[in-house]
Amino acid sequence: MHDRQIQLRAEYQSRINRVLDYIEANLGCELALSKLAEVAMFSPYHFHRIFRAMVGETPSQFVQRVRLEKAAALLLNNLAKPITRVAIDCGFSSSATFARAFRDKFGLTASEWRECHGKIDRKNCKTDSKQGQTLRNWQQEYDVVALYSSNALNHLRWRLTMTSDLKRDLNFDVEVKALPDMTVAYVRHVGPYQGDTELFGQLFGKLCTWAGPRGLLGRPGSKLMSVYHDSPEITDDAKLRLSVCMTVPEDTQVEGEIGKMVIHAATYAVGHFEINSDQYEAAWNALMGAWLPESGYQPADGLCFEDYLNDPKEHPEGKHIVDIHIPVKPL
Repeated sequence: MHDRQIQLRAEYQSRINRVLDYIEANLGCELALSKLAEVAMFSPYHFHRIFRAMVGETPSQFVQRVRLEKAAALLLNNLAKPITRVAIDCGFSSSATFARAFRDKFGLTASEWRECHGKIDRKNCKTDSKQGQTLRNWQQEYDVVALYSSNALNHLRWRLTMTSDLKRDLNFDVEVKALPDMTVAYVRHVGPYQGDTELFGQLFGKLCTWAGPRGLLGRPGSKLMSVYHDSPEITDDAKLRLSVCMTVPEDTQVEGEIGKMVIHAATYAVGHFEINSDQYEAAWNALMGAWLPESGYQPADGLCFEDYLNDPKEHPEGKHIVDIHIPVKPL
């Protein structure tokens, strides 16, 4: 009976994950309860109750929150984009509806939020002068050198070297390149994850246990990745979504806790790092704070992810070799 209960629970989680993936892929469209229930293969009445029980929010609450958090990120990452356009792209029916909802959630108007760019505690909406200092500090920490250019306008590779002789352990290269669609199988986690190596080990263990008997481990060109669906600076830790992933053939069949999604083709800034296990946050900050402001690029809509290139246990110094991917577009 216990195994049967686990199987049933996994099926429910699989259906809810499909809904979450559908919402994320169609955030700018109408997301009627009846359509979401259809994706989950539940009746609308039962879907509403099941979703709330498993996600902790009603479908409408979840959609509204994710739309607002995406809008908050777009306002900061695309400073030239009109606020009305941001509202429409995030699925709001009118600028007035968006304005009320945004202020209710963040305690600031969209204009105030944008004007306070880099100077607020984004989760608590409090002014914080240290936030503005953080970006400047990262820029001062690095020398940024373009290695070559494909034409007169765009440098496509950079090398970033820390300026202090005492801090040479976080040098890295960046390349901007186009990547194709990638189909991935995933195990999803909702909640805090930063710095929790045990959690990542458990999630990847579950994914690899599923993949091994299906001949999906060690395929040529296969990747192990972590996909981040939310901004830790905006979304509450308890609601952060993480998917640990493995690239798989398009026709791979999944079930239960193992989901499948497509990371769509896009242009990415790829930061190549060789770091210790406790340096992931610093690596992300260096890429965003030191390279991005001098690159001529800005963040684009899409998923950020880490691509793991080695087994740290096999590295002589226990280093993690990782490529951090951020979708970008010209500034």
